[in-house]
Amino acid sequence: MIAKAFHAGTAWSGDNMARTVGDFMISDVQFVTPEMTVSQVRDQIVRSNFHGFPIVENNYLLGYVTAKELLSHMDRPGAKMREVMSRGTICVIPSMSIEDATRVLFRYGLRNLPVVDDERKIVGIISNIDIVRSQIDKARPDRVASVKRFMENQNGIRLRVREEVIPIDMVMPTQKEVYMDELVGRQYEIKRGLLEPLIVIKRMSGYLLVDGHHRALAAKRMGLTEFKAVVLEPNNLDVTLGLERTSEKWGLRTLDDVNIIEGSKHPFMEITTMLLPKEKAAGLNERLMESSKADGPRP
Repeated sequence: MIAKAFHAGTAWSGDNMARTVGDFMISDVQFVTPEMTVSQVRDQIVRSNFHGFPIVENNYLLGYVTAKELLSHMDRPGAKMREVMSRGTICVIPSMSIEDATRVLFRYGLRNLPVVDDERKIVGIISNIDIVRSQIDKARPDRVASVKRFMENQNGIRLRVREEVIPIDMVMPTQKEVYMDELVGRQYEIKRGLLEPLIVIKRMSGYLLVDGHHRALAAKRMGLTEFKAVVLEPNNLDVTLGLERTSEKWGLRTLDDVNIIEGSKHPFMEITTMLLPKEKAAGLNERLMESSKADGPRP
């Protein structure tokens, strides 16, 4: 899945390419049919983590039902959706810019937008989560440029930038420790499709990890063998980088050498959960992982 989402070996494009709905939509869509009853749709919503579903017949998008709309028909549990549904729904097409789709979601207060082709058949869905993904993705070029400038100035080298899918077992860490709570959170993000790439530097024996230690460890714990990355390749691979010397001093050769801190919160999570009762905060990531295991593909 990861390899399909990121073309190996392509030149770095930065922010030059316009991002479209098709780049971020989920293709494997969960839906309900007009022949399902109100109680059946209610049960499907209850069993999921979703707030509604597209109504689809023979691949054609007929409408969209939300939990709120369904409440008004609870007195008719045996009624079919065809009888109670509102015809039509707001939708987008794969070629629409992600910026325009964001405006539609915001303007009409929507959580999800079905995506249809020229024949009005459903081909995907885009949600607030995917908009968040697009904004994180959009911020990546600035981060890469900053790392590139710093490494070039500190080490007297020039770096060529490209996108690539790299083997997890060839990643060499430069950070001594990660937090378990953030690690679990990153696993959940990856399961939900937030595949923010690592930033690595090409070396003779692998890839020196500059940014993304929690992501890399999360992917490894999930059994993934490869992950997408922005690769910075020096014009001279023989130059020993300052980061390499520090990693060698700390005894960091593989991801297995990174210490995982348990019983203490990542600073990010410390802030996020500061208003929660201790018992709720303690079980937050456990519930997150249980939820991700139960989820199928997002609607």
